[in-house]
Parts: sequence; C-alpha cells; structure tokens
Amino acid sequence: MTTTAVRPTSASLLVVGSGPAGVAAAKGFRDAGGEGDVMVLSADTAMPYERPPLSKDFLRGDSHASDIGIENDSFYRDQRIVMELETRVRSLNPSTRTVELSDGRMLGYQTCVLATGAEPRRLDVPGGDDSRVLLLRSLADASRLVAAADNARSAIVVGSVFIGCEAAASLASRGLEVTLVTDEDTPHAKRLGADIGARIVKWLRAAGVELITGASIQQIEEARRVRLDGGDHVAADLILTAVGVRPRVDIAQRAGLVIDKDRIAVDQQMRTSATGVLAAGDVTYPYNARAGRRLVVEHWGDAELMGRIAGSTAAGHPEQWAQSPGFWSTIGDRTLKYAAWGDGFDEVAVAEHTDGFTAWYRQDGVVVGVLTHERDEDYERGRTLVEGAAPLGSGSV
Repeated sequence: MTTTAVRPTSASLLVVGSGPAGVAAAKGFRDAGGEGDVMVLSADTAMPYERPPLSKDFLRGDSHASDIGIENDSFYRDQRIVMELETRVRSLNPSTRTVELSDGRMLGYQTCVLATGAEPRRLDVPGGDDSRVLLLRSLADASRLVAAADNARSAIVVGSVFIGCEAAASLASRGLEVTLVTDEDTPHAKRLGADIGARIVKWLRAAGVELITGASIQQIEEARRVRLDGGDHVAADLILTAVGVRPRVDIAQRAGLVIDKDRIAVDQQMRTSATGVLAAGDVTYPYNARAGRRLVVEHWGDAELMGRIAGSTAAGHPEQWAQSPGFWSTIGDRTLKYAAWGDGFDEVAVAEHTDGFTAWYRQDGVVVGVLTHERDEDYERGRTLVEGAAPLGSGSV
C-alpha cells in the first residue's frame, strides 16, 4: 500500500520505519534542502501516528485514530514523500546501497535511515506468549485493548514502566477494576528516587488502581489469571503486559552494523558504522555531544529530534545531538516532566511548591536531571542547568 501511484525503484533518501524518527528524518531532509525522491517504508497498516496518546487519551476514549496523525495526508504530498505502508524490509546491503523487501523487490538509495524503533517484550513466563495477553505499542495494539476494555469489568496490568502506569490509570478511568502488578517495591524508585516513586503510588491509588508491589509473576493462566511467586493468584477479564521493549536491530545486525547495548551505535550526527547508512530513534545507542558519551534513550521527543538530525545529515547540512533527553508522562490527571542524562545520580532533592514540586538530581555536585509537576519554569531552567553541567549552588533549588 502506498500514498502515491508511483513507486520509485531508488531514492535519494530511503527511510525504514514510520514512527517519530522516520517521519522527522524525511521532513528534516526536505527542510535542509534535500532533493530527489524520498521514500518511507512502514510495516504498519496505518499512516504515521503519535504514540503517546495511545496509553492516555486514546485508551480513555477522549481521542480517536483520526485525531493522532503525526502529519495530515497533504503534508506527504506537499513534501514529495512517498509513504509505503505494509512493507517490510528483509535485508540491507550497505556495499551496494540497496534494500530487499519481503515481496522480493529491490530498492536502491543514496542514504538510508534506519528508524525501526522497538517492539514490546513479552513476559518470559509460561503463558506470557499467549496471543490473548495484550501489549501496547502500536495503534493496532491500542485498538485491540480498547475493544477488550469495552467488554471487561476488570484488568491486570503487569509492569510499572510509565506506559503501564499510564494505561492502568486510563483503564481505571473507564470504570474497570484495575490491579497493577510489579516486581518493583516502589515504582520508578531506582530511576527517579523513592520520594517520587511514593508519589506515583499515591497518584495511581487516587486514580482507582490497586497495586501489588515487589511481586514476581510465575505464570499467566488462560490469559485471565496471574500466579505470583508466593502462590497467590490474581484474576481479571483482560491482562496487559508492559515490561519494556526490545530495539528492532535485526536488519542492522544482518547488515554488519556495529551494535552496542543491543542498539545501533551512532555518532552525534546519527551516522552508523556503514557509509550511507544513518539511524535514529529508539533503535539507536547515540552519542550526545554535550554529555560526551552515548546514552540509552527511549523518548518520543528525542526520537523526533534524532530523526531531524539524520535528515539534515543526509541532506549535507549535519547538525549534532547535544540536547538533554527528556519525556512527559501523564498518570490520570497529573503530568510529570523530566529532563536528564538518565544514567545515574547520587543525590536527589525534592522542593515542594504550593502548586506542585520539583526534584533535582545531582551527580558529584553537578545537576544531571530535573523532574517537575506543575512547575514548567523549573523544567525549562533545569534543562539549561543539566546541559550546562551546573554545579551545586547554581540556584537550582
């Protein structure tokens, strides 16, 4: 399936993947003056859409598929971008600058951007691979979850990653009895600190979610019951697992690209180890010029930014990734905003405000992260402090 009647056999820019990084790469290429054919190959059945609403607005029923497109159809026409859906890439050959598709077609390229993203992990227990156990990553996943929720009175969410917390609160808002089961004693305490984790627990309970913490799942039975490590069982009409993602590096591995930490290693301009091949988004292990090291990042906004940089690099006007990563998460009616290098801290200080709070993260006396609730001014200032490696006493608290 394609958005135009003409399917080129080669492209100046060939993008594999239609998530935020892939669309931003195509747009960034055009914005930087890139000429020639641009093709985006997508395994999805739907035109590119925003993923953050899937666990929130879309799941609650406050938005629909028509509301969450990344761009409207005229954008692709105006930007001369061929979007080909339901198309899978079988292999990439950097030496000949070609890709082979699952239908046997061969496409050539001048520059290829791999923006293949990540896929949700299945829980590695008996019954975890049951197709009736739901996942949440794509629009198709979300639509299936909504349909299941329409016919359910109760739900179990396994995993307290942010998408699990968001989905649990959203399901509860639909009137379901929701139980969130996690092996963490306090959700997000390791990443954000015990104080913040405790606040998230209170928010989930206020949203109507029951929590079972510090629990290991031993088995999922008939996609309706989970057996915990102590022998207890919890049952519900539907089970959603949210236990992290696996970067889709298969194409890159077979092509011989350098893989590090199970991701494609790229520099600050999104170049891989192969000439003419760039990569962006969740599938990458990118070098951040300001941090001076590679960072594991799985955030929507950063995928967009990396995609834009890949596009400008492909057009011959390279930028570099030097911004601090960050994300927003909405649990019920409460929103967290976070910006941080994300690879550790040794001190966290929480400042209370009448209208919210701010958590400041430091490593060796230097600000390395900020998290806010209803304190946008601290979020913006904090990001500046993080990127400037501001020391303790820079007015951060």
